[in-house]
Amino acid sequence: MTRKKWLVAAAVAVVVVVVGGFIAIKLVEGSSKSKLVLPTVTTVAGHTGAGSSGSGVVSVDGVWKISSGSTVGYRVQEVLFGVAATAVGRTSAVTGSITISGTTVTAGAFTADLTQVTSDRSERDGQFQGRIMDTADYPDATFTLIQPIQMNTLPANGVRVTENATGNLNMHGVTKSVTFQVTAQRNGSAINVQGSIPITFADWNISNPSGGPATTGNTGTLEFLLNFTRS
Repeated sequence: MTRKKWLVAAAVAVVVVVVGGFIAIKLVEGSSKSKLVLPTVTTVAGHTGAGSSGSGVVSVDGVWKISSGSTVGYRVQEVLFGVAATAVGRTSAVTGSITISGTTVTAGAFTADLTQVTSDRSERDGQFQGRIMDTADYPDATFTLIQPIQMNTLPANGVRVTENATGNLNMHGVTKSVTFQVTAQRNGSAINVQGSIPITFADWNISNPSGGPATTGNTGTLEFLLNFTRS
């Protein structure tokens, strides 16, 4: 083979590798989902939500149960063929409640059915359900508040407050105490709560998700968006 032909062949090989790697990344990553965020609250002049007073602040005392539109999932950064990608899986099979007295969340818990977690790739889902999370033996992840959450004031409709939450996270047969930030807002007759919990896989005896051409670090994120309605 002449030098010219060799250079052409080498260039073609490079293009094949680059294009093939790019296609593989898209097959594994798919359309990466944005982070979960609180919905925008629309208020009408003179009105700040169902049952609100002129000040926009009303009692929220009582038990609030998780309702439709709630989501729990994972977010893991991975490297595929040297390119950074994001793996995201989610489920809407979420149950739980919070109890509020005055400006204090006195109790709260939510459970996600991990057997219902899906991503944009069935291959990834098979790994998640099998060797990574063993959902046949550990089908749920549950967070239970162990310290009250004290707010300085009760916010008006659409006003967001951020506080620390401390509780026990049970996942993959392991229970550990975690502290993380949650952001909440009153949205008419509902309460929206959003947050994320950093996860070190080894702390919950979870196998590193790396496999095949994809490699990950030793951490990921459990993220959630919960909608509550009064019980």
